[in-house]
Amino acid sequence: MLKSRPAPGPPLDDVFHALADPSRRSIVERLSRGSASVSDLAAPLPISLPAVHQHLQVLEESGLVSSVKVGRVRTCTIEPAALRPVERWIVKRREGWERRLDRLGDYLAEQDAG
Repeated sequence: MLKSRPAPGPPLDDVFHALADPSRRSIVERLSRGSASVSDLAAPLPISLPAVHQHLQVLEESGLVSSVKVGRVRTCTIEPAALRPVERWIVKRREGWERRLDRLGDYLAEQDAG
């Protein structure tokens, strides 16, 4: 069962929320190899088909996944562009930490030399 979700926030929050669940990460991982039907996505998961539909709804609301229904088959596709804000956020944090660690390394080298 899915936990209740707070009111929608910025897109970055929606993507992190969508990726916070292991079942949704598994679905995203599978879709990174190509489009798949809901049944194909549900097959390896230890959850019910209605639960898979709920997870897909969260992924679609975050923009990570889109789907098209043709007849009785709903086919899902990953939307890589939705990960760009997450990538930018992570890169900014990594750059900040790298600068801090470089300064620490310089300081420690000065202490050793002095």
